[in-house]
Amino acid sequence: MPTPFTLLLAPVALADAQEPARTIMQDTQTRLGMVPNMYAGLANAPVLLQTYVEGYDRFRSESRFTPAEQEVVFLSISRENGCDFCVAAHSYIADRKSKVPRAVTDAIWDGAVVPDAQLAALHQFTTELVRTRGRQSEASAAQFLAVGYSTVQILYLLLAISTKTISNYSNRLLETPLDAMFASRAFHRDPQA
Repeated sequence: MPTPFTLLLAPVALADAQEPARTIMQDTQTRLGMVPNMYAGLANAPVLLQTYVEGYDRFRSESRFTPAEQEVVFLSISRENGCDFCVAAHSYIADRKSKVPRAVTDAIWDGAVVPDAQLAALHQFTTELVRTRGRQSEASAAQFLAVGYSTVQILYLLLAISTKTISNYSNRLLETPLDAMFASRAFHRDPQA
């Protein structure tokens, strides 16, 4: 396998950030008490950080998925895209904020069956949507809809995938170091996977 390309861009400090990144970073610092390393990396292209945050916030507020379902979506996408940073960050959020059962998070990590029928269908459909690049099967869509999700929510899954593509790919390109806040949920991929 060829050596992955890495962008040699330093993280942007809050004091050096250009708008709109500066405002986003200041708001995040106020809300969380820190600016995640991912934001400092995305701040090299301020509009990219803005697009990520807007898509993320809109998915959270408008998708009609519960907080636990949202975390399953973000974890599923990040796991499928191979972003250890986002898997750790969303596992941390799942544990502390969204209250996703640890067995569900661990099943997503391990590529195992999710022990909740509704969340399993959501995980499976989201993963397939990423894996097939929007060409999932009729059977998969029927299973997703049969557990109570709507066709409109499929479009919101596209918003989540778009948002996570920004963060997942940038974290790999920038080799974003995991923030200490998320270290307790660091995900280490099986090197043979």
